[in-house]
Amino acid sequence: MENSSGREVLPNGGGAGGMGNGAANGRAVQALQRSFAEVQVILEKNRILIQEITQNQESLEAGGLSRNVALIRELNGNIARVVDLYNALSCSFSSSLTNGSAPAASDASKGGYKRPRPAQ
Repeated sequence: MENSSGREVLPNGGGAGGMGNGAANGRAVQALQRSFAEVQVILEKNRILIQEITQNQESLEAGGLSRNVALIRELNGNIARVVDLYNALSCSFSSSLTNGSAPAASDASKGGYKRPRPAQ
């Protein structure tokens, strides 16, 4: 049986690319879990940053408003990191389907797409 991309798919979920290999699947799952855990940590930090930014904005105190500049920069950097992690996940997943192996998500991010950063 073939999937929509023309690759052979076995009934047990394995394929011609070696995805039937339990060890490769295990590594892929571990890489996904690590990356998703890191994303969750960053998103929780962002939630706290957004709360502080909101409090500073509502207080209208000069010190709090000027601190928001640094907080928003940190938030922006965190968002860029999440984008990079999701890109690495995508590259890792694609590579594991193509090669039948499961490289770590951090390996995929080394040569992956980098979102251009606006000039500051």
